[in-house]
Amino acid sequence: MNTESRSRVPAIEGWFTTGPSPRLCGTKCVECNNITFPPTEQFCANPACSGREFTEIELSPTGTVWSYTDAQYQPPPPYLFTDGTYEPFALAAVKLEAEQMIVLAQVAAGYGVQDLALGTEVELVVEPLYEIDEVEHLIYRWKPTKVGK
Repeated sequence: MNTESRSRVPAIEGWFTTGPSPRLCGTKCVECNNITFPPTEQFCANPACSGREFTEIELSPTGTVWSYTDAQYQPPPPYLFTDGTYEPFALAAVKLEAEQMIVLAQVAAGYGVQDLALGTEVELVVEPLYEIDEVEHLIYRWKPTKVGK
């Protein structure tokens, strides 16, 4: 299929931007400056704050691996895949230094736990997750920046 004719949308609306320099979307509490991802509209996640007003912010597009693992086992029913296949994937918990927070996501396509170590530098990328009715649904992932790929 011609990718120019295909629509592309975030799989999770409002969690990340798309384009050549994607960013995660967060919120910052007006009262205490606590940063939250995913974005919130309800109440401040800081237990010492009763703030309910937030500004939208874009989070750092790079970070370092704080922890990682791989998902080797297919989930049990009812979480079956429509085509019956399951491909293991790597997950990385990444520390965003400026925000002093950890963000969990899959590792970019073509990379796995063999490409990760504690402290590995990664960057945010947006990749296809699945396609339905010629609409490609996108997801954010972490891509190692200093490996042989």
